[in-house]
Amino acid sequence: MSIFSLKNKTAIITGGGSGIGKAISGLFVEQGVNVHVLEYDKENIQALEKEFKGLKAHFCDVSKHDEVEKIIKDIASEGKIDILINNAGVAHIGNIENTTEEDLDRIYAINIKGLYNCSKAVIPVMKIQKHGVILNMASIAASVGISDRFAYSMSKGAVLTMTMSIAKDYLDDGIRCNCISPARVHTPFVDGFISKNYPGKEEEMFEKLSRTQPVGRMGQPEEIAKLALYLCSDEASFITGNDYPIDGGFIKLQG
Repeated sequence: MSIFSLKNKTAIITGGGSGIGKAISGLFVEQGVNVHVLEYDKENIQALEKEFKGLKAHFCDVSKHDEVEKIIKDIASEGKIDILINNAGVAHIGNIENTTEEDLDRIYAINIKGLYNCSKAVIPVMKIQKHGVILNMASIAASVGISDRFAYSMSKGAVLTMTMSIAKDYLDDGIRCNCISPARVHTPFVDGFISKNYPGKEEEMFEKLSRTQPVGRMGQPEEIAKLALYLCSDEASFITGNDYPIDGGFIKLQG
C-alpha cells in the first residue's frame, strides 16, 4: 500500500516555478496530484508546463487580490481544492537602517499579503468541502535572530503567526494549517546572490554559507518537498497549527 499518497487531489502551489516551489510541484505531479501553479515569471511558466506533463501554470501576481481571487475561482469551478501551498516569496538583505519604505512594502505585499490573498480565496471552498490543507513556507528567520534580515524576518514571523491563527479558526471546518521553516537551501537564488556579491570567490562563499548549518551543508529543495508531501497527506491528519524547522540543526545546535 502506498503511503503519503495524494493521488487525484488538487493542489495550488504559489511560486512554483523555481527552487523549493518547483521541487514541490514536480514531486506532487509524480504523486498523481492535479497541480496548479501560480507564478509571476512567464519564462518559468512555459518551462514548468513543458517539464511536468499535466501541470497547469497560471500567470499571477499574488499581491493582487482580484487577480488571485479570479484564478482560484476558476480552479474551484473545475471541482475541488484539497491543498494550498503558500510558497511564493521574495528575500531582502538589510538591517532597519538600510531597509527603505519601498523595500518593506514590497516584502509585505508578496510575503504577507500574498499569503492572505490566496488563503482568503481558498478557505471558503475548503469550508464547503469540510476538508483542506494549507501549508505555508516560513523560515528559521521567524524563530531566531539573523543578521541583516530585518524585513524578511518580519514577513516570516507574520507567516508563522498567520499559520497558527488559520489553524485555530478553522478547526471545525476540517482545515489543517501548518508551516515549514527551512534554513539555507541551495536554490538558484543562493547561486545568484553569491555570484553578484562575491565575484571570483563563489566557491569559497558557497562553502562558508554551507557551514552555517551544523550538519555542514545547505538543504536541497527536494528535501523540503518531501516534508511538504507528508504534511499535506492524510497520514498527517493529526497535525495542525505547527511549525516544522528543516534546518540542519541551525536552531537547536548552533554554537
